[in-house]
Amino acid sequence: MTAKNIVIEVAAGTASVIMNRPEVHNAFNDAVIAELTEALRDLGNDPRVRIVLLKGAGESFCAGAEVAWMQKAAAFTQEQNFTDALALAELLRTLDQLPKPTIAVVQGPAFGGGVGLVAACDIALAATSASFCLSEVKLGLIPSVISPYVIAGIGERASRRYFLTAERFCARDAYRLGLVHEVVPDDELKERSHIFAEQLQTGGPQAQAAVKELIREIAHRPVDQTLIEETARRIALQRASEEGREGISAFLGKRKPAWTA
Repeated sequence: MTAKNIVIEVAAGTASVIMNRPEVHNAFNDAVIAELTEALRDLGNDPRVRIVLLKGAGESFCAGAEVAWMQKAAAFTQEQNFTDALALAELLRTLDQLPKPTIAVVQGPAFGGGVGLVAACDIALAATSASFCLSEVKLGLIPSVISPYVIAGIGERASRRYFLTAERFCARDAYRLGLVHEVVPDDELKERSHIFAEQLQTGGPQAQAAVKELIREIAHRPVDQTLIEETARRIALQRASEEGREGISAFLGKRKPAWTA
C-alpha cells in the first residue's frame, strides 16, 4: 500500500505501524483512519508478521481527532457524520480483532481517540512522560466510538469519572486503572516493546489468534453448560490441530517449536 501519513517497518517478524504526523501530534483524520485500517488488514494477512506495534512519531502518541477535520465534520449532516464515525469504529474493530498480538507503545499525550487506540491493543506500554485524556465533553462531544474499548480497559466506574471530567491523568494512573500494563522510563520504552515482541513470538500464532477470539467470545458470559461445552470444544480443536501437536511434541522433545524458527 502507499501511505502518506503512516510508516510501516517490518523486521524479524515484528511490524511497527507508526503514525507519522508529529507536526499535529499524530492527530488523525479520515485519510489517516483509512491508511491505518488498510495497513492493519494487510499485516493481519501477512504470514511474515507475528506481532504489531502501534507507535506515534515525535513527542506524542496521538492527540485524537485533528482540529481541521472536526471543523469540517461540524458542517456535515447527521448522516455524513454517521458514515464518518463508522470509519473510525471499523479501524478500532480491526485493531481489536487483529488475529495477531498488538502492542501500543505510548510516549507523550494520548488524547481522545488516541486513548481508544491504546485500549484496542492487546498490550499497552507507556513511558513515564505519557499522559491521557478523554477530552470529548469539553468540546460538547462524547467518546462514543471508543467507549467499548475504553470501558473494557478501565471499567465502568472509572469511565464515569474520566468521561465526565475530561481531566488529564498520568501514566501511573493509567497503569492503576488498567489502561496500560507497564510504565517504563522514556529511554527504555523502545527496548521494552521489543522485549515484549520477542516474548510474544514464542507462542503459537494460531493459538494466539484463537486466544484473542476466546476472550471476545467468553468474557462476561455466565458459566453454564453451554459455555462449559464451548470451552471444551475449543481446546479439543486446538489440541488436534497441527500447531497443537507440534507444540506438545516440541515440549516433550525438549526442543523449540517450529514457529520460533
